[in-house]
Amino acid sequence: MIQEYQLRILPEIAANEQKLKEYLSKEKGLNLRDITATRILKRSIDARQRTIFVNLKVRAYIREMPKDDEYEHTIYNKVEGKPQVIVVGAGPGGLFAALRLIELGLRPIIVERGKDVRERKKDLAQISREHAVDPESNYSFGEGGAGAYSDGKLYTRSKKRGNIDKILNVFCQHGASTAILVDAHPHIGTDKLPRVIENMRNTIIKCGGEVHFQTRMEALIIENEEVKGIETNTGKTFLGPVILATGHSARDVYRWLAANNVAIEAKGIAVGVRLEHPAMLIDQIQYHNKEGRGKYLPAAEYSFVTQVEGRGVYSFCMCPGGFIVPAASGPEQVVVNGMSPSNRGSRWSNSGMVVEIQPEDLTSAERKAENGELTTHQTEQLLALNPSLSNSQLSILNTQLLPVLHFQEELERQCWLQGGRRQTAPAQRMLDFTHKKLSYDLPESSYAPGLIASPLHFWMPEFISRRLSHGFQQFGRSSQGFLTNEAVMIGVETRTSSPVRIVRDKETLQHVTVRGLFPCGEGAGYAGGIVSAGVDGERCAEAAAQYINR
Repeated sequence: MIQEYQLRILPEIAANEQKLKEYLSKEKGLNLRDITATRILKRSIDARQRTIFVNLKVRAYIREMPKDDEYEHTIYNKVEGKPQVIVVGAGPGGLFAALRLIELGLRPIIVERGKDVRERKKDLAQISREHAVDPESNYSFGEGGAGAYSDGKLYTRSKKRGNIDKILNVFCQHGASTAILVDAHPHIGTDKLPRVIENMRNTIIKCGGEVHFQTRMEALIIENEEVKGIETNTGKTFLGPVILATGHSARDVYRWLAANNVAIEAKGIAVGVRLEHPAMLIDQIQYHNKEGRGKYLPAAEYSFVTQVEGRGVYSFCMCPGGFIVPAASGPEQVVVNGMSPSNRGSRWSNSGMVVEIQPEDLTSAERKAENGELTTHQTEQLLALNPSLSNSQLSILNTQLLPVLHFQEELERQCWLQGGRRQTAPAQRMLDFTHKKLSYDLPESSYAPGLIASPLHFWMPEFISRRLSHGFQQFGRSSQGFLTNEAVMIGVETRTSSPVRIVRDKETLQHVTVRGLFPCGEGAGYAGGIVSAGVDGERCAEAAAQYINR
């Protein structure tokens, strides 16, 4: 017999199966000796009151043992000789698109500009040690995409677009802990995710697909308003419909599309800083206990959101027990992001603290770069994509078709200048920022390349810093101890989402004017994290299959 129960119990009971059995026996009238096994189906922590509870959905097996696996298996058959689909990018959108294509009997050909997930790790170490960013292998580019070394947080609010449980089960099938099926805010951990990604790639190759690393798409092959394939930097041409899953930092792709009249549009993003507290302090605040989290609770999370002057100000991608990492993807940039290992055991907790920005905000007098001048790097990049462009056309492309992207770049460049033209990041204590004071010393930080004291309140765009300061003050009032000079702000967080949407038809998921092109995932403006990108990848694979079958 199997019984399921909704329980609200103390953390020490939830952490021990024997104690859980004893609780079920006492509270639900079961014979302890008859409970042969338990399985936790859902788990969340309620820390709203001083006494912390764990909410569990539990399955109790009475005089029988579990017969079913903890996750659902997907069958992947051989696809050699089947029609092929080109998948550009090996992030979550691309990987899940490829796996779904195999399910549908099609052969995926993945091209990835960066290196495989293991080799990529060496280039990430170079950023911290030598302040050298490889523009093709970094925290944004390479197997696994931007999420591979940002700890694999799998929480998403996108409930209506596809099968989220399927995405989580595929991760489990490739080596992720089944805890991700249980936890309210699941994550894999940056120490465990690379192996899972390798296993997904091995499945694709074993079934007859191809994966080409260090192979960057240079151009789409378009004939009569239909995509026939892609050209790459290696000289190879790959033919077939294209799922474009390049991630939110492939700025050269956006510029190629704009320069070649493939419809794109500017979209809103959020911009701010990484805010880092001692993990112990966040535990004390969130768990209402001066001793912190204790033995049975995980590193505490938080979530803040408010409105300031008509724009959202909120925490983003919170990393309890984590690290801040240098996430630049090209020259003259300083960008920061957060990650956590699976045990979330570092001495720090960090989160993006960002302000919502819409394209119309950047036409105001408050904009720092209103003259639209291009850097040498931007000009060279645009001319390489289309040598016939005039200077005026270059400026129009960058500042009118791509205004949010241009704003991102300018802010990242300003951050690079403030950091001494290295990956050293400008930083300011949190309370000093709200008081508009320079921090003459900085606390110890997890950011390996190092920090330099800088007046973020002065050089960041005023319409961002003003809202951020008001937001901090509101968060400090609602959570006593949060607004403190023990916390440090590190600049800048700009890669919260794509600054561009590659316009597609809502029904067919094809580009609105170019047939056979399926803009996909976060880089196309249709997802906001690993799970939602994976869901969108599956949907694009299904749309490509329908296109081929027609």
